[in-house]
Formats: sequence, C-alpha cells, structure tokens
Amino acid sequence: MASDIRVTVWNEFRHEQKNEQIAGIYPNGIHGAIAAHLSACEGITAGVATLDEPEHGLSDDVLGATDVMTWWGHMAHGEVADEIVEKVHRRVLEGMGLIVLHSAHFSKIFRKLMGTTCQLKWREAGEREVLWVTRPGHPIVQGIDDHFVLEHTEMYGEHFDIPEPDETVLISNFAGGEVFRSGVTFRRGAGKVFYFRPGHETFGIYHDANILRVLENAVRWAAPTGSMRFGCDMREMGWWEA
Repeated sequence: MASDIRVTVWNEFRHEQKNEQIAGIYPNGIHGAIAAHLSACEGITAGVATLDEPEHGLSDDVLGATDVMTWWGHMAHGEVADEIVEKVHRRVLEGMGLIVLHSAHFSKIFRKLMGTTCQLKWREAGEREVLWVTRPGHPIVQGIDDHFVLEHTEMYGEHFDIPEPDETVLISNFAGGEVFRSGVTFRRGAGKVFYFRPGHETFGIYHDANILRVLENAVRWAAPTGSMRFGCDMREMGWWEA
C-alpha cells in the first residue's frame, strides 16, 4: 500500500502574532489552518514549520522527508536565510513539489525558481473576486465548478512578471475590472511548482471550502512519484551543477 504524501506547511507566522484580528481568524496560525485540513485528507500527512524556528524549521531531515511544501510569506521575505533557500531550491529540482501561496510571489524561493521580479499590481480593498477554471479536468481543479467566488479579498492584477506558465488553471477578475492569473503551474528540474494567488491574512481565505479543495488537489498533483519521492541526489545522477 502506498504511504502518505508528506507535506510541510511553511509560514513566516508573523502577522498572527502581531495582529489580534488575524490571530482571531487563525488562532493556530495560517500554517495551522492549512495543516489541519490537509491532515484530515486521506493519504496526506502534514507537519508545520515557521520562520523563527532554528533553520526556519527546515532542517535537512525535514526537507529530506518532505514530498510537497506549501509556502506562505508576506512581511519577512528578507529574513529567510539564503542557505535555506538554496536547500529548498535543490529539493525542488530533485522532485519535491512546491505550492507558493498569495504574497509568497515575492518570496526568495519563488523568485529564484522563476528568474524574474514577480512584480504585480495590488489593491487591498476587500472586494469581490471571481475565480474561473481555465483547464477543466485538470487535477488541481478536480471537484471545482467552472468558477467560484470570494466575496472579500485583496486584488492582484496584471501584469504579473513571471515566465510563461506551463499551465494556467485559474484566472480571476475583480470588482475594479482587473484580471489575474491566479493558478499557474511550472516544472523545475524534477519538481512541480504551483502558484495559487488567494490568501490575504485578514479575510479568512483558508477557511473557504473551494480554496481548501484546490490546496488538497494541488498537493496530490505536486507530489513526486517513483524514485524521485525518496530524495535521489541530482549530483549523483549528473543533473546538478555545483
């Protein structure tokens, strides 16, 4: 019988400790809300890691035992140590899946994987967003209707400075008229990367059933298969340049 997909839910965990409103929405942190949902899903085991832990909670043992990592950051991207970014980057190339959430478009790891600025337009107005499925039948949007609505969210707008995605599975339109590629996939080395836009900390996005379904689907999609799951060394295979 196949073993569970092992997920590490990473969060900088700063807003929840500094803002009572956000702490009320996520009493166990954004990472706690995501991990609780994923752990309740069949075939998935989720642990958590945060910025202020030693090695940001991402020791070699943790990274080596992670099939898929989710990454949420906002106010402390610059505090993530470069050596940890390098280790996460290497694990992605070796086959670890990475799901980059909301304002982590500006994280060191996402910008390194993309090779671009990852700049975008934004407006924090608590406005309505409609997310449209652009690739019906894709595993990431399994069980999702042709669209779903978030009544209060932060606007992200084009142009989004990323490379052309391998797939765009969700696009958003906002009350102000802007549009955004809100669900995009990439392959980097042997790893799969999914960027998923919704997730502003004051709007309770990670309690929404559609958002949680997309996250679960994305974990299953991004999980490595075969020998890549067990952390093969890219250098030994001749695929890694020191």
